[in-house]
Amino acid sequence: MDIAVIGSNMVDLITYTNSFPKAGETLEAPDFAIGCGGKGANQAVAAAKLGGEVMLVSKVGDDLFAPTTLANLQQQGVDTRYVTTEKGVSSGVAPIFVDDQSQNRILIIKGANQHLRPADIDAAGNALKRCRLIILQLEIPLETVYYAIDFARQHAIRVILNPAPAVADLDIRYACQCDFFMPNETELEILTGMPVETDDDVRLAGASLLKRGLKNLIVTLGSRGSLWMTGETQHRVAPVPVEAVDTSGAGDAFIGCFAHELVKTGDIPAAMVKASAYAACSVTARGTQRSYPDSAEFQRFLDLQ
Repeated sequence: MDIAVIGSNMVDLITYTNSFPKAGETLEAPDFAIGCGGKGANQAVAAAKLGGEVMLVSKVGDDLFAPTTLANLQQQGVDTRYVTTEKGVSSGVAPIFVDDQSQNRILIIKGANQHLRPADIDAAGNALKRCRLIILQLEIPLETVYYAIDFARQHAIRVILNPAPAVADLDIRYACQCDFFMPNETELEILTGMPVETDDDVRLAGASLLKRGLKNLIVTLGSRGSLWMTGETQHRVAPVPVEAVDTSGAGDAFIGCFAHELVKTGDIPAAMVKASAYAACSVTARGTQRSYPDSAEFQRFLDLQ
């Protein structure tokens, strides 16, 4: 197995609107869609659609959303042996609001994801030991994230930690044990308490984390591209210009593609370039996972650039 994703899955409830309502205001929205999402599942699907061997360790609820979620993951090529059902609990859901500028606002109800425990990692332990890379996010309990990082270190498995959604009390000692720490600019601001409005701001905020012991910091900057920083070097990747339709899940697309390319080639700058292009391609269509191209579709996109 190439990649294991330990993390969330959600059902996306997506409302497309011309503008966001103000407090106390009711607006009519022109369109609505239901899709499969969750940061963990999104990243797993992106890597799998590009041809990676990917397993997901996650939880679904005891409800009508669970069969749809499992069927979707399997259809996308994700190994779901360790996606288990939590009895008496709802699946995770994510109401998403997308305006006519393609900007999104997201709420999450973690549901069964909040019940993913260290015991679930132990149950998947034999399969996890055979993986080359583990990806983690923060839509599951922190104790489970920390346990997974310890597990990976014990078995010499590389780790990507995507600190999303950002939590101010994240134990930086665990982040420093990860091979790659990959926030977006908003998460970087929350984690450091520093502004990130300009590229120089991002570098200063990133440097403050590197001083605390991070190995590789990769900050995704949306339409501004991405930045890789270590204690010694910096590498900037320019964005791929596209007309964005829906930016939901673009960061997850980046991480899933980056992970796939990293396992395949080991070349960090090249993986970032591919990931930037993959994320750009994803925002040209509506939805999260449904907007992720497979390897053939992605190659056609690259050929047009």
